[in-house]
Amino acid sequence: MQESLLVRLFCWAQGRVVRGRLGQHLHRKELHGVGHRRDREMGRWSPFFVSAVLTGDLGRLPMDTQALAQRFSGVLADLGLECLGVEFTPSHGQSTLRVYLDLLDKEAGDGERREVGIEDCETASRELSALLDVEDPVPGHYVLEVSSPGLDRPLFTAAQFARAGGQEVKVLLRAPLEGRRRLRGKLVSVEGERIVLEAEGKTFEFDHALVESARVVPDWVALGYAPQPKPGGKAPAKKKVD
Repeated sequence: MQESLLVRLFCWAQGRVVRGRLGQHLHRKELHGVGHRRDREMGRWSPFFVSAVLTGDLGRLPMDTQALAQRFSGVLADLGLECLGVEFTPSHGQSTLRVYLDLLDKEAGDGERREVGIEDCETASRELSALLDVEDPVPGHYVLEVSSPGLDRPLFTAAQFARAGGQEVKVLLRAPLEGRRRLRGKLVSVEGERIVLEAEGKTFEFDHALVESARVVPDWVALGYAPQPKPGGKAPAKKKVD
């Protein structure tokens, strides 16, 4: 499995915001810089993401992220990209709209598997920025971030849960299930919208509608980021009986 790279490309909106006849916002974006940051603890590179500062109508109510993801899907499919999902983090100062991408076809011409790269994020950012300028679905000032999923990929739909079958996942539920909102364990099966998870020796079943957020927990040993456990560890000493 090819690891994601950690590269940040910041595109900051410069100059003033100009409103068109249809209430659209036009922005002059300039390249501010390209940086690389490495996770020292894991020795890995995190996902690509591209960000741009945009402005929306403050009078609007918060948008439906699922509807926005569906709207983005058509635009991104023309670029050979899949919209995995959308996250919106509101803030009184500057909110964040984060779009996660993946490739529709990961097979390269030489038989190697491709991953989302910085060029994919740049292209998607330009197209989505243009769409947002026209349709203006997001209230207030916000940052658009376009990101690859990374090793700890988010799971937005039941179909994405099904792709992660057999892996370890962590899930935050909208309401408590058997007294718990946070679950972490093996994803056993997905049938339609019904999800079965094994965690701490118990089996939890719930509908996808109950999921607030979820991510895959990477297997760092299998990926080569953590040492293999030593076989046959030292047995604990037995107590001496008089």
